[in-house]
Amino acid sequence: MTRLSWLVLTVGAVAFVVVAWLLIPWHPYPGGPLRLPAADSVFTQAQIDRATAYSHVARWIGRSALVVSVVVACVLGFTRVGRWVTSRLPGPWPVRAVLAVLVVVVVGRLFTLPLEIAFQREERIYGLSSQPWSLWLRDQGVSTGISVVAASLAVLALLACTRRWRRSWPLVAGVLLAVLVVLGSFVYPVLVEPLFNHFTSLPDGPLRTQVMALAQKEGVHVDDVLVADASRRTTTLNAYVTGFGSTRRVVLYDTLLDSTSRREVLSVVAHELGHAKHNDVAIGTGLGAAGALVAVGLLGLIAGRRYDGLTDPAAVPLLLALFVLGSALATPVENVLSRQIETRADVASLVTTRDLDAFVDVQRQLDVRSLTDPTPPAFSQWWFGSHPTSLQRIAIAHRVLGK
Repeated sequence: MTRLSWLVLTVGAVAFVVVAWLLIPWHPYPGGPLRLPAADSVFTQAQIDRATAYSHVARWIGRSALVVSVVVACVLGFTRVGRWVTSRLPGPWPVRAVLAVLVVVVVGRLFTLPLEIAFQREERIYGLSSQPWSLWLRDQGVSTGISVVAASLAVLALLACTRRWRRSWPLVAGVLLAVLVVLGSFVYPVLVEPLFNHFTSLPDGPLRTQVMALAQKEGVHVDDVLVADASRRTTTLNAYVTGFGSTRRVVLYDTLLDSTSRREVLSVVAHELGHAKHNDVAIGTGLGAAGALVAVGLLGLIAGRRYDGLTDPAAVPLLLALFVLGSALATPVENVLSRQIETRADVASLVTTRDLDAFVDVQRQLDVRSLTDPTPPAFSQWWFGSHPTSLQRIAIAHRVLGK
């Protein structure tokens, strides 16, 4: 089993490095280091002060929630507490495994719930959330249920492999979990997203015509552009691409359409079409599948040294603790890659629209509406920043368009 674990780990790591090296844009814009504009040349001092005050509180709440979730998962997974609780669950092993996942996930959410309530309260105070508490609680329940289902599928697949293939399970489980990652990314837009938002087609008219023209200009096949009723929950502006193949969607928040000019909307749409053009969702999915192989390989090495297999549902807390800990440690790697991908999408938007003013204006609005700190601490941006800062994006825009 140890040799197979090393094989799975090596194959996953090599696949991850190869995909990242070949498909991640490491030099998405020309030239050397950027010269960032001063924050007060883009935002008013009042906007900077308000964003800084909110971001400071939000960062502390978010980091605290992360620490609590990791600590709770580790207590349940690395001590006798979790095994003691889950070993007393009734039913055959698949039922016990699902119940164990349910216990661990719900306990973790209960410990972080006070911090999540505090975060929601801050968003309401600063006008970022338009959710009534009833809808917020409903979303918490739905997201918890999704976490339980997703974790249960992974755990059941893993335990089934360890019980059926005592020596070769790392290979079988690694491939199976990688497939589940791909399948999950494929079905997410049609199974999960509708649980939170209602989607309608962008109405016929000049904007839709221009969006389709942009797609044709970027060489992207788009069957439809959807509008999400995000205003039920937030006042912030956003758009995104999700899924791949037949489930790929370009989604715009209704807040974006209601609060920005047509040129600014087109700038955002061109960015999202850039993601679609370069198949960024598929790239991220491939990296996730490779990461699943790495995780199973590491698990095989740990299990081989500390436990006589992972066939008992009482091991579920350990599995989930390793997942939570691994996810936290992998965050900076994921975000380094994400920032490069987002930069390439920005460049695609600028090259397609050639509209510097609209790009700069929408970056300003995105930050003002979401109260994003324009100059976050360097460590925070490196670890948690999934996008370049607005000042970096504006500097890149000037570099790309030579203005």
